[in-house]
Amino acid sequence: MNAPVSGRTTDERLEDSKSRRGMVRLFSGVVLLLILGAFWYATTTGDLDLVGAFRRVTGLETAPAGAPPPAQRAAPAAPVRVAEVVRRDLTVIRRTPGTVIANTAVQVTSRVQGIIDSANFKEGQFVKKGELLFQIDPRPFQAALDQAQAQAARDRAQLVSTQADADRAMMLAERGIVSAQQRDQLVAAANALRATIAADQATINIAQLNLEYSRISSPVNGKTGPILVQPGNMVTANSTAPLVSIAEIQPVKISFSLPQSDLKLILERQRKQALTAIVDVDGANGEPLSAPVDFVSNAVSDKSGTVELRATFDNKDLVFLPGQLVNVTVELDKIANAVVVPHDALNEGPQGQFVYVVENGKARQQPVKVLFDDANNVAIDGNAKPGDKVIVEGQIRVNPDGAVTVVGAPPPVSVNLGLPGLQGGDDASGGNGPATTK
Repeated sequence: MNAPVSGRTTDERLEDSKSRRGMVRLFSGVVLLLILGAFWYATTTGDLDLVGAFRRVTGLETAPAGAPPPAQRAAPAAPVRVAEVVRRDLTVIRRTPGTVIANTAVQVTSRVQGIIDSANFKEGQFVKKGELLFQIDPRPFQAALDQAQAQAARDRAQLVSTQADADRAMMLAERGIVSAQQRDQLVAAANALRATIAADQATINIAQLNLEYSRISSPVNGKTGPILVQPGNMVTANSTAPLVSIAEIQPVKISFSLPQSDLKLILERQRKQALTAIVDVDGANGEPLSAPVDFVSNAVSDKSGTVELRATFDNKDLVFLPGQLVNVTVELDKIANAVVVPHDALNEGPQGQFVYVVENGKARQQPVKVLFDDANNVAIDGNAKPGDKVIVEGQIRVNPDGAVTVVGAPPPVSVNLGLPGLQGGDDASGGNGPATTK
């Protein structure tokens, strides 16, 4: 085996080669960064002398003492869309989900025991109050009634005979022919038979009721659900298992809740009989359905902090079914001569809510206080005044007091906020949640 050249091993020479390549890569990377920095400096300051910029970035050349700082390029004007601030009346409304509930809901059960002979309706059929639903086998109840009537007839006949004996005994007792004891016995027997006849009549009444109960009729006008116990089955008296359920859906009630903070406005409108609820279901004329609120709960929910309200709809077109979810809108108040801006003009900053007012091509921040926000229009109190142009789109590119360019036509402002046919945003609460910067 030959000795290694220059006393160095092959592994040592490989390590030296790797180290030199690593130094070359590092140096190349530093030079590239300096070149990129010089290019950025030149494009930012407007100095196109790349060589000079490279020397200044690397520290090889410094600006002379007292020399003015390099000029900065002005930021380009941000493109925005604007809308005009207006003064008009604004309706205070609340939007909230509501639930349709039946005006009356009953569970039909049997009051007697027996076998169901027939069901005289179809599932889902509309029935009227008093209409026959089920027929339970009436024969046992008819037999019990006949037996009670027969017993009552026998007791009445016995009473006639006993009463005649008692009358005769009273007459003979006056002549001394019959003892007073015999007379009293006959009178007591007649009185006992009268009590028995009264009991017989009660038995007859019960038997008649049971016979009537074998005919199960509808207690309300409404729509039937599925038949839960089919004919041929035995039912027990007063069982908790219903035979069928019936819901009165003409009319129906719509239940919804509003925050307890609105309770004062709710009561004031109710006293004026002007509290109306409209729902997002169109009637036959194509307009949203509306009805007066006829119920305000007597308590505030301690879980949600809301108060329940209900409105009754005639439901002639059967557009509502119990359990259905609808969107309800309620008009609570009206702000007269309010300063109104579109909801999209409202922004949230560290100091609170504000709008951008465009003046002389620049965006000025104007702090505002929100009086009411219906998710479409906002009544404000602040430095913005009617006729001002506020930014409704493009705020994310705007700097305070920065230049802006108005592009496009301003969006139309919705003005129809009354009832019925209410227009507005799709915010379910219709409340005063904070706006976000666009």
